[in-house]
Amino acid sequence: MARPRRETVAEHVSASFLRADPAETLGDIAARLARERPAEVELVCAVGERGQLLGILPVRQLFAFEPARTLGEVMRRDPPSARMDEDQEHAASLALHHAMNALPVVDDDGRLAGVVPAQTLLHVLRQEHVEDLHRLAGIQHETSRARHAIEDPPLPRFWHRIPWLVVGLAGSAMATALMAGFEARLAANVAIAFFIPAIVYLADAVGTQTEAVAVRGLSLTRRGITHLLWAELGVGTLIGAALGALAMPLVYFGFGDAHLALAVGISIWVASSIAATLGLLLPWLLAKGSIDPAHGSGPIATVIQDILSILSYFVVLRLFGV
Repeated sequence: MARPRRETVAEHVSASFLRADPAETLGDIAARLARERPAEVELVCAVGERGQLLGILPVRQLFAFEPARTLGEVMRRDPPSARMDEDQEHAASLALHHAMNALPVVDDDGRLAGVVPAQTLLHVLRQEHVEDLHRLAGIQHETSRARHAIEDPPLPRFWHRIPWLVVGLAGSAMATALMAGFEARLAANVAIAFFIPAIVYLADAVGTQTEAVAVRGLSLTRRGITHLLWAELGVGTLIGAALGALAMPLVYFGFGDAHLALAVGISIWVASSIAATLGLLLPWLLAKGSIDPAHGSGPIATVIQDILSILSYFVVLRLFGV
């Protein structure tokens, strides 16, 4: 599968800034701004002798200081900046994180190359957010290939999607074999079979919820996958503990078996924790491999969650002697 085209900051660099020397007074800069009358300018950028970026001052703050003061006295030194080959989404998130309306862009030597203006940053954020929502809905990128995924004739679309579902079919066969391996336990206590659909459903629901929340938030976060996984594992653990605690008294009062109630509650807790982690990890891994997560993450995540949920349930039942 062809790797999607990487959208970089270089595509959005604009000359909507004013270059100035740090020793220049704000009055002189304002007079030059009035003479030149640029169509759009959002930043005054202080540059050194070699063109390196030294600091910035938003134009809206230019008139907030005494005209006799120099740019070097009031500018923001060592401001956040993006490089030409940096991903556009990272640059937009950087500007948002530092509350900047426009973002300076530098080359590999730190020389000022231009600015990504506010309107462009807003456009990038919207575009990336829409792409993430489309990915969740089954469209990986707003490209002709994305349109092919929904507009192509049935046969090509069949071949794009059927391999993942075949993998899911194989996984369901494994889940059936796993159930068959516990036939004796099921025959001895048929009540334990009543809770398998509930545990599997809750795990799938937690995993699906994780995918929805993660895709919506990934366009705005700059945190690494390790941090996100630990955080989502924590959320899944809390959700599983809450659902398990709610389920235990219902099982106990319905069947009068404390061990079964405890086993069901703990199984929901374990299955939810696993599902929350897989709901974030699998789409991320598929995307890193240039595979559309919309085609693969749903079937793969579902069948893995189902197998692990059933397995954890029977392991917990054995531990409690049910």
